[in-house]
Amino acid sequence: MKSPILAIATFLTTIGMTAIAQAANTEQVKQLLTTKKCENCDLTGAGLVMADLSGANLSGANLTGANLSRANLSGADLRGANLSGAGLFGVNLSEAKLSGANLAGADLRNTYLTNAEFNSAYLNGANFQGAIGIPLQIAQPEDFYAWGVAEAQKGNKQQAINYFTQAIAAKPEYAGAYFARGVARYQIFDRQGAFQDAQMAEKLFTSQNNSSGIQTTQAFIKELQTPYTEKVTTGKPSFFDFLGSLSSVLLQFLPF
Repeated sequence: MKSPILAIATFLTTIGMTAIAQAANTEQVKQLLTTKKCENCDLTGAGLVMADLSGANLSGANLTGANLSRANLSGADLRGANLSGAGLFGVNLSEAKLSGANLAGADLRNTYLTNAEFNSAYLNGANFQGAIGIPLQIAQPEDFYAWGVAEAQKGNKQQAINYFTQAIAAKPEYAGAYFARGVARYQIFDRQGAFQDAQMAEKLFTSQNNSSGIQTTQAFIKELQTPYTEKVTTGKPSFFDFLGSLSSVLLQFLPF
């Protein structure tokens, strides 16, 4: 058994080391906020909510578990940084450099990713739900489709259309994405756009021998060809009364 004096000494030493580590972290946080330069810094668990870090140099920094929610990291250099488990909700990452960064398990919901670089970034378990400007190379067409369905379920029809469009750009033969985009366009009363998407979906479903898709799309086309007999309202069109809920219509084309 350790002597009481040794145990107390060990405890005090541990506390002292922890305090030094915290102080070092605080100094590096201060350095970052003052100079926007903190290469290879240890910012583990740092609280940087809403911080203005536009153009900051954080290459190689350890930001594991850091909270950067709604921070401005536009144009920031995060190459090789460790952002595993970091909170990046609503962060502006437009034109940020994230090549080689570790984003495993990071929360990237509602982020802005226009022109962000993700070459060789590790993205396992990262959550991009609601993100804007997701580069095609970091997600599968099915991911874009699933995100589109989720946005449609929440009533965010324009964002759903954007995701379905990205799914189509990544996989031009994705019949379900054409159909889903057509449905979303129908929901915002863009009948012409909806009809064009429905025709393409029917053509692709036919070439793929997808009988369920053909039947559903033909029912949709029939609805689109039927003139309104009463004043258009913001309520859900009768097509969904026929086929069921929006969720059941779109979820049938998820490949998983």
